[in-house]
Amino acid sequence: MPRYDFRSPRLYVNAPLAAGQRLALDTAQVNYLRNVMRLKDGDTVLVFNGRDGEWRAALAQAGRRSLALAVGEQTRAQTPALDLHYLFAPLKHARLDYMVQKAVEMGAARLQPVLMQHSQATRVNLERMRANAIEAAEQCGILALPEIAEPIAFDRMIAGHDPARVLVFCDEAADVKDPVAALAAVRGTERPPVAVLIGPEGGFAEHERAALMGLPNVVRLALGPRILRADTAAVAALALVGSVLGDWHEG
Repeated sequence: MPRYDFRSPRLYVNAPLAAGQRLALDTAQVNYLRNVMRLKDGDTVLVFNGRDGEWRAALAQAGRRSLALAVGEQTRAQTPALDLHYLFAPLKHARLDYMVQKAVEMGAARLQPVLMQHSQATRVNLERMRANAIEAAEQCGILALPEIAEPIAFDRMIAGHDPARVLVFCDEAADVKDPVAALAAVRGTERPPVAVLIGPEGGFAEHERAALMGLPNVVRLALGPRILRADTAAVAALALVGSVLGDWHEG
């Protein structure tokens, strides 16, 4: 039996979920279900809110131009999010959209833009980030939505670093031949809280690199012999962390 129902569309709703509840849909949701997905009355929609698990609901007419969802049984209980923070220098437009979506797919529980000396962008559209996070969660069966944090300056990020959290610092200048072994060296008997930091495509400034190396519980990694774009590096780094320190690794 498949773990997830991939055939039914999933929809994020910002409302409590319980059996027997009737959820009114907004205009965008009505358009998506009726005109994009071509659903009819009685068709199944899976709904989640990031708090109450996933529920099976049936589409129902709620007026001449309105639709609602009649909530039935719970299909999956809420599970805790992986304690994984993704820290990154902001990118522009479509590449930031892609990076946010992939970070959510990889299990990031917090998305934190960090403004660095060579950052490409200094302004971040948090609502657009949230919309991309919701879309990724809807499409990939994810139950928990990540926290979308306000951008912070690099110095503030350094000052607020939790020494108990492993900070995986991806740096093309690092002399690390085996990133998997470097991560395995900090893995204990329990899964640690982790933060992954991807810098700007202009690279880290020397004072930023020095500040990071001065923090406790830091792992400095190079992601192979090739120079990766920031959005590609995000996928590579989060895959490495997921397989060694995250929920890809059991035991």
